[in-house]
Amino acid sequence: GGIEGGISNGSPIVVQAAMKPIPTLYRPLHSVDLKSLQPAAAGVERSDVCAVPAAAVVGEAAAAWVLASAFLEKFGGDSVEEIEERYRSYLTSLFPRPPSHP
Repeated sequence: GGIEGGISNGSPIVVQAAMKPIPTLYRPLHSVDLKSLQPAAAGVERSDVCAVPAAAVVGEAAAAWVLASAFLEKFGGDSVEEIEERYRSYLTSLFPRPPSHP
């Protein structure tokens, strides 16, 4: 929601995403004991930990990056002040002030 044909419709942007489960390691991999530096087998790992909250943070950051990139493409400049000026000018063009009568 919020985006139709690549253009914002003013509604909140809603993203639905899916991710694969975290892998489970049933057969230990070859590894090294860091204390003795001798070959050792890694432990069997059962990954029942839910990674969805972490993935949501990553997804939100990725969406924010894309939105910021589009914003800078539209209003970008050499400084934050220039970007703000262009953004204010754009808002003024969308919502012009009615003429004031004395």
